[in-house]
Amino acid sequence: MAKKRNTKRADGRIAVQVYLGRDENNKRLYKTVYGKTQKEADEKALQVKVAMKRGLDVTAERDTFGQWAERWLKIKVAEVGAERYRAYKGAVNSLVARFGDVPIKDIRSADLQDYLIDQSRCNDTTGQPSAHNTLAARRIVAISVYRLAIDNRVIEHNPAIATKIPKTKPAEERRALTAEEQRWIEDTPHRAQTAAMIMMYAGLRRGELIPLLWSDIDLQSAVIHVNKSVERPSVGRRFVIKQGGKTNAAVRDVIIPQKLVKYLSAQPRDTLLVTTNTHGQMHSTASWECMWNSYLRELNRKYGGFDERFGVLADAMTIPNITAHWLRHTYATMLYLSGVDVLTAMRQLGHTDISTTLGIYTHLDDQYKTRAMDKLDKYLEADK
Repeated sequence: MAKKRNTKRADGRIAVQVYLGRDENNKRLYKTVYGKTQKEADEKALQVKVAMKRGLDVTAERDTFGQWAERWLKIKVAEVGAERYRAYKGAVNSLVARFGDVPIKDIRSADLQDYLIDQSRCNDTTGQPSAHNTLAARRIVAISVYRLAIDNRVIEHNPAIATKIPKTKPAEERRALTAEEQRWIEDTPHRAQTAAMIMMYAGLRRGELIPLLWSDIDLQSAVIHVNKSVERPSVGRRFVIKQGGKTNAAVRDVIIPQKLVKYLSAQPRDTLLVTTNTHGQMHSTASWECMWNSYLRELNRKYGGFDERFGVLADAMTIPNITAHWLRHTYATMLYLSGVDVLTAMRQLGHTDISTTLGIYTHLDDQYKTRAMDKLDKYLEADK
């Protein structure tokens, strides 16, 4: 029996229809494929049938990356806070600018890798080379968008997983303060000093410190009750208080050292908030930055270098750019050096996953390997 041949269209192509089943109204559904020859059209029809057998949604093969990125964002808006959503939105906007109209099934790993390389050289928002964390975030978003499409049986393969983050400029240093720098914090009165002392000796995140009330601090029991945080909304620079922490584990009671108890006991409590802007109100991003920059300038005037030509302090900052991350890392380092076990450190720092705390401790092990081995010598000497 001769093979069925389809009639050529006016444009010279041959069309073949593939039966897909029936819709909710019992109407028969077909997908039409085209080829320059009968053989080419038949091969495309066979590909559709094979895809159907694998459970793929063949009606969605022309869905674009942009369509699935928007669907993914709609899911995330209900799952994450405003600040995290804004970061996701920025990553999606960048990816959609490059791949928005491209069918999601047609984007290869090489295409996504080229995108990451281009962004590492010139970020499409800032015009500067992208930081490692920015590239990592965009790669993760791409992987997540593809996972959503895979879960909906639009595609089978996730090309974003095979990509690698290009080497970029060195990441911003995050380190513990030296003993001398810790003394700077302790010995320099300033309206930011209380914030710095709490971050350095209790490990609070900036977002946990800004809404902290004096009533959250129990000096008699030497405990800070962390039960709220702030996040920045999509519009504006004012923080919004969120009951609970950054994660469930962030809601915690932090046991504080006596050094911090003595310092806080001596501080006036003329506002409800522990740290405020100049009007006694909760900080915005702008007022926090203004306060912190003023603090760094004061530290620089007190401990910075001199201009040898004139015997006066140099105008440029000569002290390190101490950040909230540095102070929190200082606290984590103090826990490690004082022998606090990793489970207790995890609870004090408010980490959700112990692997995060272990990562810090492992990094510190590399830095302080000799000190760690001294413990073995002391143990062996005591055992004699």
